[in-house]
Amino acid sequence: MKKLKALTCFLAVMLLSSAFSMAASADSQGARLKLRLMETTDIHTHIVNHDYYQDKETDEFGLAKTASLIAKARQEAANSMLFDNGDLIQGNPLGDYAAKIKPLQDGQVHPVFKAMNLLKYDAAGIGNHEFNYGLEFLDRSLKGSAFPYVNANVYIDDGDNNPDNDKNYFKPYEILTRTFKDEAGQDVTLKIGVIGLVPPKVMEWDKANLDGKVVVKDIIETAEKFVPKMKQEGADLIVAIPHSGFDSSPRKGNDDNTVYYLTQVKGIDAVMFGHDHNVFPSPDFENIDGVDVKKGTIHGTPAVMPGFWGDHLGIIDLTLEKTGGKWTVVDSQSEARPIYDKANKKPLVDADQRIVDAVKADHQGTIEYVRQPIGETTAPINSFFSVVRDDPSVQIVSNAQKWYTEKYIQGTSYEGIPVLSAAAPFKAGGRWGPSYFTDIPAGTLAVKSAADLYVYPNTVNVVLLNGDEVKEWLEHAAGQFNQIVPGKAGEQPLINDEFPTYLFDVIDGVTYQIDVTQPVRYNRQGQLAAPDSHRIVNLQYNGKPVTKEQKFLVATNNYRASGGGNFPNLDGSNIVISSPDETRQILIDYIAKNKKINPTADNNWTFVPVEGEANVTFRTSPKAQEAAAQAGGMRFIGLESDGFAKFSLDLSAGEGQQTAPEKPSASDALVPVRTKAEEAGIDIVYNNKTKTVTLTKGDATVIYILNSREIQVNGQKQPVQSKLTDNRLWLPESILQSLSASAPAAS
Repeated sequence: MKKLKALTCFLAVMLLSSAFSMAASADSQGARLKLRLMETTDIHTHIVNHDYYQDKETDEFGLAKTASLIAKARQEAANSMLFDNGDLIQGNPLGDYAAKIKPLQDGQVHPVFKAMNLLKYDAAGIGNHEFNYGLEFLDRSLKGSAFPYVNANVYIDDGDNNPDNDKNYFKPYEILTRTFKDEAGQDVTLKIGVIGLVPPKVMEWDKANLDGKVVVKDIIETAEKFVPKMKQEGADLIVAIPHSGFDSSPRKGNDDNTVYYLTQVKGIDAVMFGHDHNVFPSPDFENIDGVDVKKGTIHGTPAVMPGFWGDHLGIIDLTLEKTGGKWTVVDSQSEARPIYDKANKKPLVDADQRIVDAVKADHQGTIEYVRQPIGETTAPINSFFSVVRDDPSVQIVSNAQKWYTEKYIQGTSYEGIPVLSAAAPFKAGGRWGPSYFTDIPAGTLAVKSAADLYVYPNTVNVVLLNGDEVKEWLEHAAGQFNQIVPGKAGEQPLINDEFPTYLFDVIDGVTYQIDVTQPVRYNRQGQLAAPDSHRIVNLQYNGKPVTKEQKFLVATNNYRASGGGNFPNLDGSNIVISSPDETRQILIDYIAKNKKINPTADNNWTFVPVEGEANVTFRTSPKAQEAAAQAGGMRFIGLESDGFAKFSLDLSAGEGQQTAPEKPSASDALVPVRTKAEEAGIDIVYNNKTKTVTLTKGDATVIYILNSREIQVNGQKQPVQSKLTDNRLWLPESILQSLSASAPAAS
């Protein structure tokens, strides 16, 4: 009996020892583990798949759609983690609603976290747009997150100019402990380090919110500082979630897009990036040294960037192996899964109803807010051609800024200095896709219309510049265009897709031409690329050449005035008015004041006619065909595989191309027609149906159709510059003088 008990005990000990041995084997040499990392980025408060500007449901974006991809991706993998890269709480009317209209209060949960907490994110990083509403609002918002936030390169500004004692504003990194199943089915404990980083230029972009409160340091240097510490603290795997894009050009320090070099920082095992709204891996990154688009690696480091607004889910599948007591990535595969098939124009997933329901009240409140009427437009407003000709969608913003600034300076030392206004097309396709255009029908204008025309929560700033500085501003903006070579065979795309349209500033109050046959004077970084090249010609104010001695107040936004976009002479030092008022609210006020808007552009800029044959093309919305036929000077070629419509553009001196006189006289200055006509005894008749203005004096007659580039003077057509401001028509003074000169003397 004793022998039997002894044998039983021996067997029990052996079994227990075997169990311990099996458990230990999971942590021994050769253990393999597969781990799926998932990422969302640049959601910009697009939680529900609803386009607030068009006020309709969409299949092309929205976290509610991405959530369905997340659920499917989790089912496919035994082990997974989910991260968000940032640019989350700002970007559409829902973000404004939570920040400005029904402001988030202490103890409340921001709508984005009502949704994201359901998806059980593991960690998230801070994007540059997180600062748009100020640090106080950001801090209040982050309290509603059920998952940790990390950022390593934003520090408290202690004002002592000693970087050695700076303290992080956010927690620089997290080391998350997770239990996964290895390939043998055994539990494995893994420590995953997560570090977040943001572009240092946020100090320029959001200077009003951040100056004197925080400082932001170089991304690469910050990673090199903290990654070794994370390793020392036991991180088996390090995942970087930088809100930073891709740029393979040489580093300069405090760079915006740093991922190409971040992947070379020793110790980082995977990079999940964002910021520039692109998709990686994709053919866009082929033939770049160090990039493998098939595997989705940069310098051998697994990486992914899943577009924007939830249109893709980023996935990195890692295979890890334990060797010498350390986990190592031995294989990987990256992909960006879309929610929408652009080629066949069909959704690939349904919306996750849990996400829609989570923000139902906030979504409904936003819809009610954007539907509030503010005025009326007599004609449609769209941005289909906003980068190829002067455009009403940009003009109306510029007019509002100028109207506001001229009121603001009354009674100040700046009164009397000419006011110019700079505005850019925000919704003009590009990397945002063929549906990203303003398209407002004639009729009622609502808050959503103003938000459509001006999508960012910027405030108005005014800078004081001389004439040369205004010209250099325009030279940088002309980087929007590729160089056109007369006589070159084949198509020549006009638009430089690497140059965001929000940097194509049009400055109203002056007239000018752009010579696209010349090389770009400035590169994307604002550095002189061709010092002897000048694309901006015939720059005039009131019909006379602009000179260095002239002073101008230029109304713009806080982003541009503080250095955003790398424009020459714009670094915040020449800001003379830093208004607390948002540009979008000023636009709303401007429309409400005028009640009825006649959306026309004053054609203050044109292209210099291209001599010789040139097959110039551009891409825009597929909805633009009818508008193109009316505009003239362009021809529809066909639809592209990505949904854009391709057009040819006539840049010769023929149809659709405006020209400006090379040697203007004082009589070519634009003057208010009604005021001057009354002074000169000229009769005015306006036909509202045909939008025709008829001026007569004696037998002399001038006929002008609003927004036309031609005018009929005594039966003869001729090109003309004009503008329509606050429903007042302005024409060259010489036109009115010709009436008086042609009219017979009174008997």
